Amino acid sequence: MSASSAFNDEKGGSSNVGEPEYGHDPASGGIFSSDYKRHDDLKEMLDSNKDSLKLEAMKRIVAMIARGKNASDLFPAVVKNVACKNIEVKKLVYVYLVRYAEEQQDLALLSISTFQRGLKDPNQLIRASALRVLSSIRVTIIVPIMMLAIKEAASDMSPYVRKTAAHAIPKLYSLDPEQKDCLIEVIEKLLADKTTLVAGSVVMAFEEVCPERIDLIHKNYRKLCNLLIDVEEWGQVVIINMLTRYARTQFLNPNMNESLLEEGGGEKAFYGSDNDDDTDDEEDKEEKEKKKTEATAIVKRKPYVMDPDHRLLLRNTKPLLQSRNAAVVMAVAQLYFHLAPKAEVGVIAKALVRLMRSHSEVQYVVLQNVATMSIKRRGMFEPYLKSFYIRSTDPTQIKVLKLEVLTNLANETNISTILREFQTYIKSNDKDFVAATIQAIGRCATNIGEVRDTCLNGLVQLLSNRDELVVAESVVVIKKLLQMQPEQHSDIIKHMAKLTDNIQVPMARASILWLIGEYCEHVPKIAPDVLRKMAKTFTNEEDIVKLQIINLAAKLYLTNSKQTKLLTQYVLNLAKYDQNYDIRDRARFIRQLIVPTDKSGALSKYAKKLFLALKPAPVLESPFKDRDHFQLGSLSHLLNAKAGGYQVLPDWPEAAPDPSVRNVEVPEWTKCSSREKRKEKKADKPFYSDSEGESGPTESADSASDTASGSESGSGSEESGSGSESEESNEESESASEEDEEEEGKKKKKNVEKIKARKPVPESESEPSSGEDVKKSEKKSKPRIGSSESESEEDDDSESESSESEEEESEEESEEETKKKKKTTASKPPSKPPKKENKKEKKEMSLLDFDDFDPAPSPSQVTPLNNFLSSSLVTDLEGLSLTDNVLSPTTIIPSGNLKTYELLHRITGEGLSVEYCFSRQPFSPDPHMVAVKIQFTNSATSEAKSLHVEDAKLQSGMRIKEFPEIEVLPAGETISVVMGIDFCDSTQAANFQLCTHTRKFFVSIQPPVGELMMPIFMTENEFKKEQEMLLQSLGQLMGMNEITEKLTLEEKCQGEHAVVQRVTTAANLSRVPCGSDKECRFAGKTVTSGSLVLVSVVTKEDGAAQLTVNCEKMVIGTMLVKDIHQALTQ
Repeated sequence: MSASSAFNDEKGGSSNVGEPEYGHDPASGGIFSSDYKRHDDLKEMLDSNKDSLKLEAMKRIVAMIARGKNASDLFPAVVKNVACKNIEVKKLVYVYLVRYAEEQQDLALLSISTFQRGLKDPNQLIRASALRVLSSIRVTIIVPIMMLAIKEAASDMSPYVRKTAAHAIPKLYSLDPEQKDCLIEVIEKLLADKTTLVAGSVVMAFEEVCPERIDLIHKNYRKLCNLLIDVEEWGQVVIINMLTRYARTQFLNPNMNESLLEEGGGEKAFYGSDNDDDTDDEEDKEEKEKKKTEATAIVKRKPYVMDPDHRLLLRNTKPLLQSRNAAVVMAVAQLYFHLAPKAEVGVIAKALVRLMRSHSEVQYVVLQNVATMSIKRRGMFEPYLKSFYIRSTDPTQIKVLKLEVLTNLANETNISTILREFQTYIKSNDKDFVAATIQAIGRCATNIGEVRDTCLNGLVQLLSNRDELVVAESVVVIKKLLQMQPEQHSDIIKHMAKLTDNIQVPMARASILWLIGEYCEHVPKIAPDVLRKMAKTFTNEEDIVKLQIINLAAKLYLTNSKQTKLLTQYVLNLAKYDQNYDIRDRARFIRQLIVPTDKSGALSKYAKKLFLALKPAPVLESPFKDRDHFQLGSLSHLLNAKAGGYQVLPDWPEAAPDPSVRNVEVPEWTKCSSREKRKEKKADKPFYSDSEGESGPTESADSASDTASGSESGSGSEESGSGSESEESNEESESASEEDEEEEGKKKKKNVEKIKARKPVPESESEPSSGEDVKKSEKKSKPRIGSSESESEEDDDSESESSESEEEESEEESEEETKKKKKTTASKPPSKPPKKENKKEKKEMSLLDFDDFDPAPSPSQVTPLNNFLSSSLVTDLEGLSLTDNVLSPTTIIPSGNLKTYELLHRITGEGLSVEYCFSRQPFSPDPHMVAVKIQFTNSATSEAKSLHVEDAKLQSGMRIKEFPEIEVLPAGETISVVMGIDFCDSTQAANFQLCTHTRKFFVSIQPPVGELMMPIFMTENEFKKEQEMLLQSLGQLMGMNEITEKLTLEEKCQGEHAVVQRVTTAANLSRVPCGSDKECRFAGKTVTSGSLVLVSVVTKEDGAAQLTVNCEKMVIGTMLVKDIHQALTQ
């Protein structure tokens, strides 16, 4: 004691003798340390100015957490160090905060602002760590902030941060599944990323959030195939599994003809002995007819040609069979098994056999899959038969799986070798393994008729084995084999009857009794004696044995009633009072069936047919026979049951889907707005047009070809575009950029062919060639001359105006456009002039795309104002150029076009039919209610009386204003009334009862989201100001009030009038005047709360468009985007 107390005094600890003390250091001290000031020194270290002390303190705190000690009281001191410049300290701080985020949500929410600052940190590791911690805080109140952070990180310059954003997507989805649509947009954006670091993570997010959205993969399919070899190992596994499912939906079955042949004859040949009876002749005839029709179908079928994309997937995954990661090899193996032609599947066998040298856990998974593969593709593994021989050191589960594979691989040529192996295995000390070996011998005997007798003799010899379990398993297997040829083996049945005295295993005793009862005519002398012995021990037997004793008694009573009548009655009386109700019920049933009485029913006549009917021999099948409907390598396949999150492997399509959906002609590059602003500031005057402002800077050849207005400006933009590519995406591979250039070249050739195919155009209309186009069109003299002339004219214009100030750049460019258009129309009046172009659209594309031109203009057509004015002047003059007639409410749909809905069908309503529509008129009793016009039609022969509303069942906050009661509605008449419903800005249905004087009908009115609004009228300036105010007020906190959706307009909906009509039909909004004819704006507010709703549709070339909805209520905005998107695309 003195020594310990001296030690405590020396260390400065407590000197109490009886108190346990595990150490002085507060971090390394015991759980029950009595030092209540143990955290003071840590707080001092965290508050110090030295990073080394802070780092040491954080290490101790994390060590405390690892040992289960509570460190929550250090939270304020730790949070202060989030702003520390030392990266190591920051990392440990983030670890600490993740640990206490869920337990102490209030404290975690205090640190949200520090994480948001961390998201803007110049160091990519800190940005990623901040996002990782933010997504780990499982608090629903910060879902909007997490959503905003993920969106920003998805556009980050660093691929590591984008990868972290992809990891955060499933976390947010699990926290709030309602964010699915917004997360799909982020996933779509990240799928277009060309870096190998991001690919695996975003595909994982895709699999978790929206695995059914195969359309997102189309454009990225070839890129994923090419990047696959460079992605990290676990990313490879995820991508390969996803591409397996994708390929099953997009390509044809490469084994189409072979699968038909196998279905026709494979199973029959394998179990050929099953149909030996005469009763199966009709079935054989039907099967032969089926074979004939299948054979003719194969002859008529066109020869299979593999899709190039299908071949690309197989070719790019094959090298991964040499991967060091077993999961990658397994993923490629399952892909080849499910997708490859039969002749090519063999390459995976060697790789899978290589995995057999791995740990036992890996072996277990691999053997599960090999067992499934070896059933259908037996020849694939036959050369590696010896690799599946069992070692004494193998665990039992590995031994059983290897037995399964050996049994599947057994055929006439190798069966002797396999049976010699099995003979050795029976001597093993592992009883479960021995039992499995005996079952395997039985399966070999069933499948291969030549060795059936040999196997049966071997199993009979095992009946004399000392081990009771071996004998019992042999009895069960022999019973199944004897069912195939019982008349030839009556000696074996006699031998087994003698074993009833020795074998005590219930299953074996039950099997022997069943055999004797089933084939009692082969052993007529022995069977009654066996029943006598069993009757003696009936009360001591297991339930399964008792049931078979009753069955044996019944069968002997029917075949040999003289000897066994009393025995049978004795057994039935014993069973009548047994404790098990199954045995009592069986005895009662059999007594009524076999012992005829006055009360016995008609079934007693058929007792012999029921008990002594011929029973088909059991087919010993592999337990892995039907497992291949699960995707190999999956947890569901391993468990042979559908696990949570499992995606079903689709069936092959009947006809090949359109392969053109995977063609990517113009790669789209998405970049963050801050970088766009930087690039616009750096851009020189002659190199960039106003088109950059809208579409964002594109890369390399894209920016050169799309923004060029002359050979000089084209080459300049090409140089600067390639510079931006090297600056912004250093991590992209060279091969990807080469593919983009090839695709772009193909597109240009197609455009040139389009121009050739049409009528010849004047030289002034020929396309202005960029630096690349000069090289491609040297051989074509006439177009080159035309382009040089147009270039010289534009150069003259620009030189004459070069003394203007920089503020008038955009004005000069717009004037050049109008001059060029005037020259074009002057040189050829009948030709189709281009549409009025937006000042921010690409010039070259509009000239090339002749399909987008309008018919010849009428004499009264006036050139729009924004073709002559710069963008700055247009915005200045917007407010002045608008007149009162522009603001007239022309967008309200007339009542004839309002969509009607059925409220009550005339059959359900007994002649009374009710329809309703949303009148889009203000409801005068209460402006916060939606006016619903209801039309009653009486189709009955009698009049309807007292039509009114009762018992309204509404969600909280909803209200209803009933229409005045309709006293009488004569037969054949129609009447309309208006009622008001306050839906409380939600699309939940209003449920109520519609009553007549005799009946009550339960009905409900559910509004489309577009009917929850009322139009408001505003100028363009007011629209922009409101939009900015929405972004500023809610953007910082929520980040969810603006929803943008890219879409492709339907052919009939590509005009401005059609867009306006579709949008105003879908939603009760009014048109906001706009200076650009490429943009349509709409405004409204929700009826109940008056929340502002702003909608804009910006149309682009080729029918592409961008839909933007700004709304304070996120749910309203999301649903409105869906409805308008559907209206514009269908």
